[in-house]
Amino acid sequence: MQPRINGTTMPVLELTLDAGEHIIAEGGDVAWLTPGFDMETSTAFGSGGRGGFMSGLKRMLGGGQLFLTRYTAPPQGGFVAFAASMPGQIRELQIDAADEFMVQSGSFMASTDDVEISVGLQKKLGVGVFGGAGVVFQKLAGTGSAWVQLSGEIVEYDLAAGQSMLVHPGHLALFRAQMPLEFAKVKGVKNKFFGDSLFLAEIHGPGHIWLQSMTPDKLAAALEPYLPKDSSPGSGGDN
Repeated sequence: MQPRINGTTMPVLELTLDAGEHIIAEGGDVAWLTPGFDMETSTAFGSGGRGGFMSGLKRMLGGGQLFLTRYTAPPQGGFVAFAASMPGQIRELQIDAADEFMVQSGSFMASTDDVEISVGLQKKLGVGVFGGAGVVFQKLAGTGSAWVQLSGEIVEYDLAAGQSMLVHPGHLALFRAQMPLEFAKVKGVKNKFFGDSLFLAEIHGPGHIWLQSMTPDKLAAALEPYLPKDSSPGSGGDN
């Protein structure tokens, strides 16, 4: 398998597979591919070979899809491409028992067969924050390669034992799964949208973290003034 990441602002992950090689991805996320691929959808994919429906349910609780699709290359080989859904970067992760990762919900793009995708962390942060839905991280475990999409520019830090960092949860894109993470309300700092106290994640070393400059909420808020308003009858807008 030969991965290639094309582009800059809106990158594309292109995976070239030899005959019979597999890749796992969420259904419907493919952008383009060469002819001849066999495509099979199942709840068992993405479970690291250790589950079926229950593994798919856990994955769905982590913000992923119940069903994943396995793409198998034809005898002549070929490539399949997945496009990023937001401006940002695509990163490749090598996963084994010593390197398991937690990634923001919705960031998973594709993986090899033996990678397990499941819910890693769910935290309710109070009414208003993240639309009242809290924050969700997917856990990537097992053995193999996985590709994730991170939003905006990426800043990386290595935290030593005893070090920690306070991060707005939406900017914490990716971290090693063994790193302790807790959430705290910051007194004296008001959330500018909702008026309640600001919640921050405190992540503790040792380990590596990836922080993203953009969050889906901030992108949506920036675009909202430019979106067409609903002017249909009964909407309250101008006809």
